[in-house]
Amino acid sequence: MLKACSDVAAKHGLVAEGLGMQAMDLRWNFEFGVRVSIPLSDGSTLDPDRILFEALAEEFGLWPDDFGREFSTGRERFRVAGIDPRRPKYPVSATRIPDGKGYKFTAENVALLLQAAMKDVSQKK
Repeated sequence: MLKACSDVAAKHGLVAEGLGMQAMDLRWNFEFGVRVSIPLSDGSTLDPDRILFEALAEEFGLWPDDFGREFSTGRERFRVAGIDPRRPKYPVSATRIPDGKGYKFTAENVALLLQAAMKDVSQKK
């Protein structure tokens, strides 16, 4: 499906990017996302979620490069996917890695979980 979308976008001078699977229930259905963008001069595209995250991260006690980093709650793994400042209690959006389902977290909790993930990586080296 992504290949078909990419072919159509390319015919119009655009770029299609897959946003991954979301809300997957293999018995009944799945959802996937595609973002179509005007390419920059180097062929890359802007990710509005990344740009907003990088602009607001420090206000929430996070680092701009935390976007896309993975963390574990002990039972499940998540990837940082954005910040929504309109949700003051749970501003950080994350996607669960196996199925792409979206979740909301407090910024403090994500900061602690990301620090723990960094410690785990440094201890394995």
